Amino acid sequence: MKTTLRYLVLTVGAVVFAYPFLWMIAGSFKPEMEITGFGLWSPNFSLHAYDMVLGKIPLGRAFLNSCIVSGATTASVVLFGSMVGYALARLRFLGSKAVFTLLLFTMMVPFQLVLIPQYILMVKLGLTDTYIGMIAPTMMSAFSIILFRQFFMAIPQGFIDAARLDGAGDLTILFRVIWPLSRPVIITVAILTFMTSWNEVLWPMLVVRERTLMTMPQIVTIFTIGGESEAHLGSLLAAATLLALPVIAAYAFFQRYFIESMASSGIKG
Repeated sequence: MKTTLRYLVLTVGAVVFAYPFLWMIAGSFKPEMEITGFGLWSPNFSLHAYDMVLGKIPLGRAFLNSCIVSGATTASVVLFGSMVGYALARLRFLGSKAVFTLLLFTMMVPFQLVLIPQYILMVKLGLTDTYIGMIAPTMMSAFSIILFRQFFMAIPQGFIDAARLDGAGDLTILFRVIWPLSRPVIITVAILTFMTSWNEVLWPMLVVRERTLMTMPQIVTIFTIGGESEAHLGSLLAAATLLALPVIAAYAFFQRYFIESMASSGIKG
């Protein structure tokens, strides 16, 4: 009885959480007059909304730009985050606790407070309307550093001591000993960073004016609020669905590692 009740509650919860997303997908295929209904099915499904979106905005180029920006951001956050996390977890140096405290403090500072100084810096460096201008401010993440540090502290010291006896340096220990043991936390950081970078709109809107460099969220936002959608709800839902699909695919592929890390070792300290 308890098992049945548990599954019933979980099913209801899953439906509540999934319904808005399913409604969005179903609405993107419905005729305009049927979208506002609560039902998910329609006998008149069509691809008209997707044809409209793909015909009005350069979604292929925007998808490529998003892949470049999100991929580079994710790679740099994983690389530099793991290096700094290793230093804070395994190396003893003067000021390490102060650095860790400073990292915690930076997480309390809202992004909006540093937005204008960052923008002025990009203008002074001549990096507006460039990929580097979009990527540079997000190449490191305090949250990822802390997550790596906590995970690395849980790795037995014996692995590191054995590597040092074999003559390995810190970089060799990090990339050839610790990284193979850290797949869950690496994938977790990668997924969280990729999702955050993929959905970022505000910063690209500030530093990029060139349409050929715009990312998917940026160009979908302009499509939505800039009048290009002509107030067609179906095309808005189609654009939102296309925007969400890559992130959903990435999460679905790596979700086992993501849950494993967040539920156990990734948050140990």
